[in-house]
Amino acid sequence: MSNAPNQMRTAAFEKRLAKRYAAEKRFKFLGMAAIVFSVAVLLFLLGTMLSNGLGGFQRAEVRVPIDFTQAGLSLDPTLPSAAEATRALEAQGLPATVEYFAGEALGPDAAREVSQQAWRDVAAAIYADPQILRGQETFWLPASADLASGLNDEGSQEMRALASELEQSGDLSKRFDGGFLARSDATDPGQVGIWSALKGSILTMAVTLALAFPIGVLAALYLEEYAPKNRWTDIIEVSINNLAAVPSIIFGLLGLAVFLGLFPNLRSAPIIGGLTLALMTMPVIVISGRNAIKAVPPSIRDGALAIGASPVQVVFHHVLPLALPGILTGTIIGMARALGETAPLLMIGMRAFVATPPADFTSPATVLPVQIFLWSDEIDRGFVERTSAAIIVLLIFLLVMNGLAIYLRNKFEKKW
Repeated sequence: MSNAPNQMRTAAFEKRLAKRYAAEKRFKFLGMAAIVFSVAVLLFLLGTMLSNGLGGFQRAEVRVPIDFTQAGLSLDPTLPSAAEATRALEAQGLPATVEYFAGEALGPDAAREVSQQAWRDVAAAIYADPQILRGQETFWLPASADLASGLNDEGSQEMRALASELEQSGDLSKRFDGGFLARSDATDPGQVGIWSALKGSILTMAVTLALAFPIGVLAALYLEEYAPKNRWTDIIEVSINNLAAVPSIIFGLLGLAVFLGLFPNLRSAPIIGGLTLALMTMPVIVISGRNAIKAVPPSIRDGALAIGASPVQVVFHHVLPLALPGILTGTIIGMARALGETAPLLMIGMRAFVATPPADFTSPATVLPVQIFLWSDEIDRGFVERTSAAIIVLLIFLLVMNGLAIYLRNKFEKKW
């Protein structure tokens, strides 16, 4: 009888232990299922983008041989820029020359399906190598949107037949379009490029980082290390937490009212976009910075003070270096959010048609998310693949930016 309670307790204990093990197994299973689901969704997203977007780095091109010895064209080598050289060649009749030789090589029906802006590719090649004007050269020039659709087995029956005929003769093919990464926006999907929007994103992110990071870190240091604990600091903390949750379009309205009100001539400029996104990113950096600073053990501060360091030296020589990896983590999150924002930039006018890359922080510009938004709204079927290709460029830009931030975070990470 004396062993009965122990046996009962043992049985009850074993039962509870079995339930605990079962709960742990369920938790592990659910956690693994969540990870597998997340990875599957990510792979599906990347696979969809790659399958739709890789075609965006190609374009339908027709082969056109041009005999410049019969064209009577010349190029002044002292012209300072490609734009002036293009205008000079246009004035000499380069578009008509390209149209004539296209008709000679392809026939009148196919010549009409060469892009009307194809002569600009020829002008760029001439500017890069003026010796072309002394002989004969074969160019692969962009086809019209209708002919490109026919090559994709879309569009009218006549265009499909023409595309099939040219493809069989070797005069029409889909080729890698390296100019997609070097050109700017255009009305023809065969002539569009992403460089203008990419450069606008780089300039805008540079302004955002240059303003949000130092101000956010200094604000976090002040609130955590120096600010007195009273009602006013409580109000500031609540305000910062609320700002981190404010919809991004509100910051766009603020930028429209304040920054464009002060600088109306800088509409759609990267500096205005950077100022607007810096306001949106700063609360995230402040919150993550405070948490990282708070995580530094008090013994670090006490030890530094004990060996004679001043309070300022304690903060900037000991606390801040140890908190920097956590601060950079918040910065990565804030900058990634800023890179993908569209609504606030639309409010300040960064949706204009920009045919040339921005020269500096005050030039008119657009950014990658806005460019993707504008292309996705186009009716022309050729912009669909270009939109997916632009999304791939945006993802690569995001990965490079985050990879650099993660490298810096790991480099400055210290263990105690």
